[in-house]
Amino acid sequence: MISKERLPSHVAIIMDGNGRWATRQNKARTEGHRAGLETAKKIVEFASETGIQYLSLYTFSTENWKRAQSEVSFLMSLIKNHLRKELDFYRAHQIRVVHTGDRRALPADILAEIDSVVQDTSAFQGMIVNLAINHGGRDEIVRAANRAIAQGARTLTEETVRSNLDAPMIPDPDLVVRTGGELRLSNFLLWQTAYAELYFSEKLWPDFQTDDFALALEDFARRERRFGGVK
Repeated sequence: MISKERLPSHVAIIMDGNGRWATRQNKARTEGHRAGLETAKKIVEFASETGIQYLSLYTFSTENWKRAQSEVSFLMSLIKNHLRKELDFYRAHQIRVVHTGDRRALPADILAEIDSVVQDTSAFQGMIVNLAINHGGRDEIVRAANRAIAQGARTLTEETVRSNLDAPMIPDPDLVVRTGGELRLSNFLLWQTAYAELYFSEKLWPDFQTDDFALALEDFARRERRFGGVK
């Protein structure tokens, strides 16, 4: 059992491998995304019960629009339906949902569902789940800078950029977990992950279990974080 003091406050997850999982199972890629959604729900519940305060999930990137239109449409439908039907789950665990990402390219019906779940969970006092939907780290930094300029900033500082990010109330991730065997951030929370610890799992996301997540937390607890200093 990891002591509360050694737990990361904020974990960000790159949920990679749904498509490859489906291919290996001789299934359509859509079935991989369905299985990945079930994994996400289990990890959210486990993180909440473990005492994680913030959980960011890379749900749909700005680059994902390059995929086949049929897959993009399925993903949008999956996001919409999931947000709609999981309110009881969020209420039971007192999970508050926030959104990170560029709203401009999202369909109106998806935005309506995002805004609805954000509003409906806004008073909950448990873990905050940050859904990165149409998110790209570079895009977010550019939009934050443009917001600051529009507000009259003549010189950008770290604080003016940070305060104009999509979810400035959320502290930077302590730990980034990526499944699927790839060793990169893929444009995920680039500003916020400057000093995050990185953990990579070979498991494809639908195969990633709560025990695997616990191993990532245990690995984090053994690390010494110096943030550029010396201890």
